[in-house]
Amino acid sequence: MRTWATGNGEKITQILSGRSNVFLLTNGKKNILVDTSPKRKQKLLFKSLDSLHLNKIDFLILTHTHYDHASNSKKIKDFFGARVIVHSSEADILLKGKSVIPAGTNFFTRNIISPIGRKINQIFDFEPCIADIVIEDKFDLVPFGFNAYPLPTPGHSPGCISIVVNNEIAIVGDALFGIFKDSIFPPFADNVESLIESWGKLLETGCHLFLPAHGSARKAKTIRKEYLKRQSNSV
Repeated sequence: MRTWATGNGEKITQILSGRSNVFLLTNGKKNILVDTSPKRKQKLLFKSLDSLHLNKIDFLILTHTHYDHASNSKKIKDFFGARVIVHSSEADILLKGKSVIPAGTNFFTRNIISPIGRKINQIFDFEPCIADIVIEDKFDLVPFGFNAYPLPTPGHSPGCISIVVNNEIAIVGDALFGIFKDSIFPPFADNVESLIESWGKLLETGCHLFLPAHGSARKAKTIRKEYLKRQSNSV
């Protein structure tokens, strides 16, 4: 498990890696889990959490409610007593357990999703879960002991949020990808214009490192280069 630390001592541990990253943010006393991976990773997720000897997760923050992020939310909530935080535009999706497939952003993904997307949505249904805290905007976690805040970063989906920690490290879900060399552009996004605007919001936080849900960490200079390129192409 890889771990990053901020200047004020908060730690971020990558609980699961690969196709669907899951992160644990801790201040030494309280714990926040970010995303939960798909259903098929449930045993591995709990095994990883057990290896850290956790008996309490205070909050579960969902960067969004696609199946590969939210499928194990109910299990985490019930087992660890976690309070679930989600954006208001996706709280109903979480409540129904109905994952929605986003649009493709390139020739290959558009041709896959366009004709069959709606038909396969039901394959990715997950156990419904009730959100405890529904946010609309930046949500300050300082009262809960963390110098951090969830920040709406829509584009991949309407309710995507990123978690900014000490203005140093951001856990960004699918706001950007870390899979493709020299690119952070996701293969799926409902609104590309909003996505690029969200990159600008993330850069404004002053964070130097960005942890995506898919792939490896990306530095601010990589985000800035792609952001400026996409902005110039849209002019």
